[in-house]
Amino acid sequence: MSAATTRSRTPDRLCAEAVDFARAAAVEAAGEAAVGEHLGVDADGERVVTHYFATCERAYRGWRWAVTVTRASRSKQVTLDETVLVPGADALVAPQWVPWSERLRPGDMGPGDLLPTDEDDLRLEPGWSGADEPAPNSALVTAAEALVADVSVAESGPVADAAGELAAPTARGAIAAVAEELGLGRARVLSRLGLHLSADRWEKDYGRQTPMAQAAPASCASCGFLVPIAGTLSQTFGICANEFGPADGHVVALDYGCGGHSEAAVVPAAQPPAEPVLDEFTVEPMPLHPDPDSGSVTETDPAEELGHS
Repeated sequence: MSAATTRSRTPDRLCAEAVDFARAAAVEAAGEAAVGEHLGVDADGERVVTHYFATCERAYRGWRWAVTVTRASRSKQVTLDETVLVPGADALVAPQWVPWSERLRPGDMGPGDLLPTDEDDLRLEPGWSGADEPAPNSALVTAAEALVADVSVAESGPVADAAGELAAPTARGAIAAVAEELGLGRARVLSRLGLHLSADRWEKDYGRQTPMAQAAPASCASCGFLVPIAGTLSQTFGICANEFGPADGHVVALDYGCGGHSEAAVVPAAQPPAEPVLDEFTVEPMPLHPDPDSGSVTETDPAEELGHS
């Protein structure tokens, strides 16, 4: 640790004693009513001291005025460095700034809004631009054209044009045509990470675990309103085309389902149990006395009871 750093821990005496000078600077900046009591001093460096004063502004609860003073070497004249309002330990401050790219949420974009994508976005990867395609007169292209011509001749024989010369082989098998047909002729395409993130979002909104799918009579895989999609996700997702369904126009998982299934009318439903029947017309005997021989209860004629009495 250097000597200058060691000396900076102890405030300069003349600068620390300049409390009235520092208060006058704070009052000049904010007004007499805005400056409160003296809170203390901090040594910022050699012959550099900051005085702190409480602020009386209600909008800045917990803040304080910081007045930094200094003096030249071998000089007893204290001069003003700066006056600023700084937050204290319990001050009410604004939350940490978050870049707009991290604050953006799905559905925030409106008409005319532009959303630039970073060059190193992990959801994308370079597509096929044609830069790696061999030159037209290279040996690789010549060999490929000869191979295509041989295959054409072997399958259908030589094709001659009006001048009697053999027609040039088709360019459908070229790399550019194949890339365009597969959808790779763009500057960037979805990476594996981008595909997985998209699949997770779609599965969360329209997947098997949603309450709608749990109560559905069948899944979207057997629904006639499902429009198949192409590409890597075709075995897991499709597009709903039922205008009365909750997912119309959305990408849905094949194991998703709703009450608008095309075969909902023919899907067997669970039969509710029959309601209990209460018979109010049949008279059932009610025995009153037990039979002493069998132990059962039998009815007794009231007339017989009067005769025995």
